[in-house]
Amino acid sequence: MTTTAFATRMVTQVAQACSGRIIRAKAPLRLSFAGGGTDLPHYYEEHGGAVLSSTINHYAYVTLFPRQDKDIRIRSLDLGQLVHYDLDRAPAYDGVLDLAKAAIQRISVKHGIDMDIRLEAPAGSGLGGSSALTAAVLGALSATNGHALGSYELAEMNYVIERQDLRIAGGKQDQYATTFGGFNLIEFHPTRVMVTPLRIDPAVLNDLEAHLLLCYTGQVRPRMGLIDQQVRYYKEGRKETLDGMRRIHEMVHDMKDALLTGQLHVFGELLHEGYLNKKRMNPAVSEGTRTDVLYDAALQNGAVGGKLCGAGGGGYLLLYCETGRQHEVIRALENLGGKFSNFSFEGMGLQVWRSDSK
Repeated sequence: MTTTAFATRMVTQVAQACSGRIIRAKAPLRLSFAGGGTDLPHYYEEHGGAVLSSTINHYAYVTLFPRQDKDIRIRSLDLGQLVHYDLDRAPAYDGVLDLAKAAIQRISVKHGIDMDIRLEAPAGSGLGGSSALTAAVLGALSATNGHALGSYELAEMNYVIERQDLRIAGGKQDQYATTFGGFNLIEFHPTRVMVTPLRIDPAVLNDLEAHLLLCYTGQVRPRMGLIDQQVRYYKEGRKETLDGMRRIHEMVHDMKDALLTGQLHVFGELLHEGYLNKKRMNPAVSEGTRTDVLYDAALQNGAVGGKLCGAGGGGYLLLYCETGRQHEVIRALENLGGKFSNFSFEGMGLQVWRSDSK
């Protein structure tokens, strides 16, 4: 079936099925600056954990159309995938739109729905796209059920869906970052998570944006088992892993202090230290990719430091650059195949609203 025919069929189905008001939701992607890895249970249950992160103006979108029957239809607008099943039968988790299926099961939807989803990031990019998508789905579903859920409840349900229902390896930061939104210190404890918004001077945030570049490396390898490998290194007592995680945990507070006091060059230097310590935790995060080549080229052309987003294996590089040298970094990395994305910080988290417009 052609893309045009696929879209036409879905539009017709939606027009026939839609009853009542349309529900829409969006949830932002995030940039994590420090602390990644300390949000996994093997670490925070012993030492506590912390992450410094901010949401950005790239989103996961969901549009939900209530139906009168028991049909569930989920369409991915960016992947061109369509899932159709009966609500009274448990869906098959086969790698096709499983996050949406699991969210529907977890919320206990009582009636059929048509759902359109769209994500402004490739899978495995390291920007928390999976959690943003799940957050938007949960927000829309809870609205149609008339069961309002609090931010902590939504974030924790998001975590349960990803890590327990679908057994996707990962930590706990993304679910809270996308739900709450903004620039936050997120702390992890054995029995609770605490999200503390940071009151950073707007001028400092604007200046930080002016120093940052976001580069897609062109490679995503989401099934490398990097997180499982890191956990194994930790449990085996590998010294480099333990030392790297300890320093990354400490750096969360160092970077927070640098932002609150407007010491942006220190922030950039800490990003570089974090890059090195992430590789100490697990050298495989960049092995077999062009990440190190791109990062070294960035440092040679005016970058002070950078962050490999996500667990590694490709995805995005966040770079802090000297004033006036961004163009040199961009030119050098584009010559090596890097692709840059514009972004700005987003202060809002999950948003859900109703619409009468078809």
